[in-house]
Amino acid sequence: MVFIESFKRILGSDKNGSASTVAQTAETPSQPPVIQLEFNLHPQLKKLSHLKQSVWWDSLGRGQINDGSLARLVAQGVTGVTSNPVIFEQAIVNHPEIYDADMAQLVKSRGATPMNIYETLAIKDVQDAADLLRPVYDQTGGLDGYVSFEVSPDLAHRTRVTIEEAHRLAASIQRPNLMIKIPATRAGLDAIRVLTADGLNINVTLIFDRSMLQLVADAYMTGLEKRANQGKSIDSVSSVASFFISRIDTAVDTVLNNMIKDPSNDRSVIAGLMGQVAIANAKLAWQDYQQMITSPRWKALAAIGAKPQRLLWASTGTKNPDYSDLHYVETLVGGNTVNTMPPATLAALLDHGNLSGETLTQGAKDAEIIMDSLDKLGIDFNIIAAKLNQDGIRIFVEASERLFMAISRKQTTLAKAKN
Repeated sequence: MVFIESFKRILGSDKNGSASTVAQTAETPSQPPVIQLEFNLHPQLKKLSHLKQSVWWDSLGRGQINDGSLARLVAQGVTGVTSNPVIFEQAIVNHPEIYDADMAQLVKSRGATPMNIYETLAIKDVQDAADLLRPVYDQTGGLDGYVSFEVSPDLAHRTRVTIEEAHRLAASIQRPNLMIKIPATRAGLDAIRVLTADGLNINVTLIFDRSMLQLVADAYMTGLEKRANQGKSIDSVSSVASFFISRIDTAVDTVLNNMIKDPSNDRSVIAGLMGQVAIANAKLAWQDYQQMITSPRWKALAAIGAKPQRLLWASTGTKNPDYSDLHYVETLVGGNTVNTMPPATLAALLDHGNLSGETLTQGAKDAEIIMDSLDKLGIDFNIIAAKLNQDGIRIFVEASERLFMAISRKQTTLAKAKN
C-alpha cells in the first residue's frame, strides 16, 4: 500500500494536501474520545509516505499530549508512537509538575508501590496517545496508528511472566492500536509465538543482527500459523521488528578507532568502515526480509489475511557529531518500512531532509563488502550484536530503577506534606 493514499482517505484532502476535520466519537470509556485534527501533511512526511515508509515518533509524555504537540505531529503525517523505559523516565522525572496531581492521588492509595504508580501514569499516556492515533489506525486498516508500550525489561529472560504481563497490560490499556514491546531474547521469542497466537500486536525490540531477525520472523509466522490452525482470524494481528541502527556504529566505531591506531593495519580500509556498518547491516536485513515475504510459507499466510511483520528502524538518532544528523534516515528510505525518530531527528528531517528517492533498496553489494571487510579485520559482529542486546536490556532496567526511586522519593515528600 502507498501510505499517502490512506491519509487522503483520512483527510478527505485534495491533491495539494489541504485537510478536513477528523472526528472520532466514543460510545464507551474504553473507546477513543472525540478526536478533531486538521490534517495538513508536511512535504517531507508526504514524500516518505510516497516512498513507502512510515514515520513514527520515538517519544511519549503527558506534556506532548497536553500541549498539542503530538497532535500537531500526527496532523503533519506522523503515524505511530514508540516508547521505552528511558523515554518514560525522562518524561516523568524531567517534568514532575505535569504528573504531580495524579501522583498525589495515587499516593493516597493504600499499598501503592512505585511500580503501580509508574504504570498507572504511563498507561494513561499510552491510552491518550492511542486515542489520538486511532483515526490513523482505522483508516489505514491497521497498517499504522500504533502506540508501543514495553513489558518490564527485567522480564526479558522469563517467558511465562512476559506472557502474563503482556496480557495484563493489554487488558489494562484496552486499545486495538496498542503494540506490546518485547525484547528479542530467547525467552522473548517463545513469548512472541504465544502472544501472536493469542492475537496481540507485538513490537519486537532490541534486534541488532540478521540471524536474530530471522528468528523473530519465524516466531511471528509460527504464532500466526497456530492461530489460524485454531480457526481464528489472523487479519487483525500486526507486528513490527525493531532493528536498531546507530548503536551499532557507536560500538563498531569504537573498535575501529582502536584498530586504526595500529600502523600495521590498513588504515584506509578501517576509515572507510566508520559509520557504515549499521547501514550495511540494515540493508542486508531488508534483503533477508524480501526473501522471507516471497517464501511459500509466508505466501500461505498472506493468502488468509496475514499482515507482514514490517521492519522498523530504531535508534536512528545520530550519536556521532561527525556524521550528518540524518545519517540514519536518508540512507534507509523506502521498502515498506517504519522509521521511528527521536525528537531531534524528526525536527532535522522536517527542517532540511534531502529525500531523493528509495535508498534502502540500493547498494546491497556494497553492504556485503562492508560486512565482509569487518570480518576480515577479525571483528566478530555477532559478539558485538549480542552485547548490544544485553546492554539495551540493562539500560532499560536501570532507567526503570531510577524512575522507581524518583517516585519513591516523591511518595515520601507527599506523605510528609500531608502530615
